[in-house]
Amino acid sequence: MSTKDSRRNIRELDYEGIKALVESLGEKSFRAKQLYDWLHVKCADGFGEMTDLSLSLRQKLEAAYDASLPEAVKIQESKLDGTKKYLFALKDGQLIEAVKMEYHHGVSVCISTQVGCRMGCAFCASTLGGLVRNLSRAEMLSEIYAITRLEGKRISNIVMMGIGEPLDNYDEAVAFLHMISDERGMNISPRNITISTCGLVPGIMKLAEEKLPVTLALSLHAADDEKRKKIMPVAKSYSIAELMEACDSYFEKTGRRISFEYALIKGENDSDEDAARLAGLAAKRRVHVNLIPVNPVTERGLTQPDGAAVRAFLKKLQDKNVTATVRRELGRDIDGACGQLRRKSL
Repeated sequence: MSTKDSRRNIRELDYEGIKALVESLGEKSFRAKQLYDWLHVKCADGFGEMTDLSLSLRQKLEAAYDASLPEAVKIQESKLDGTKKYLFALKDGQLIEAVKMEYHHGVSVCISTQVGCRMGCAFCASTLGGLVRNLSRAEMLSEIYAITRLEGKRISNIVMMGIGEPLDNYDEAVAFLHMISDERGMNISPRNITISTCGLVPGIMKLAEEKLPVTLALSLHAADDEKRKKIMPVAKSYSIAELMEACDSYFEKTGRRISFEYALIKGENDSDEDAARLAGLAAKRRVHVNLIPVNPVTERGLTQPDGAAVRAFLKKLQDKNVTATVRRELGRDIDGACGQLRRKSL
């Protein structure tokens, strides 16, 4: 339910901001560490939980700031693999999704970076209603903290691959990266964070300069410009040649290997020629190719190739010395794909 609460979300303040706030309230400097700890380590849901802060300080903070976490209005758990999908309600009533996946190496969470999306990719449910607004760094952090509380488990990996295009919300996404990896907070290594993009070249170039060793996942989905334009409108702005130049620059500057995400769509991008073109782009760059049999989205009418066709496409890449895998399909029975749960709820 929408509310008129105009208080600022306190999690928008980094450590220096919290220090300045505490000093401005006439408190001793050690209170900043306590407050930051409650917000970013203990994942407090409101000031009421911060019992080692004085009542008067909590009341002052409460008057000007909000420290609540978003409410999970719906949680779906896969009977197939234990993947969980959360539908969170934000303060203004908007809905976003996050997904928790468990692997042998730890707990991975996929977060949203926008409410809706304006990229218009043909296979994606997130973009059907267009972009509503960007998420703030605090809202992105809160997805992680709310799941940490609900699950009682430490999150080890983050994928910025939920609803939205992270590089279309560049400043807030990068601020989130700095805060989630801050050793005084959650301290999640940037090496355990993947940022997904549909290919905004200026954003990739800018991110390369941030000196954040995050993994870049490029949503490629077609290896020639004409096919890519049909599937992804962003391809009308940036050619594959420009994209590859940006990826090469990212690798040069960060030393981080890039992955190509490739949604296999029956009859669209799954031919022998498609495999050969993709191998040509991938082999010379030592990228990892993630093949994803496309998630069926009712409104789009796209279907995935059958298992034999997927395995054949994979083998064609591997025969050309491309490191490629078929992504484990997690949460298929719980609207696992981006935007499906939000779309149904709307």
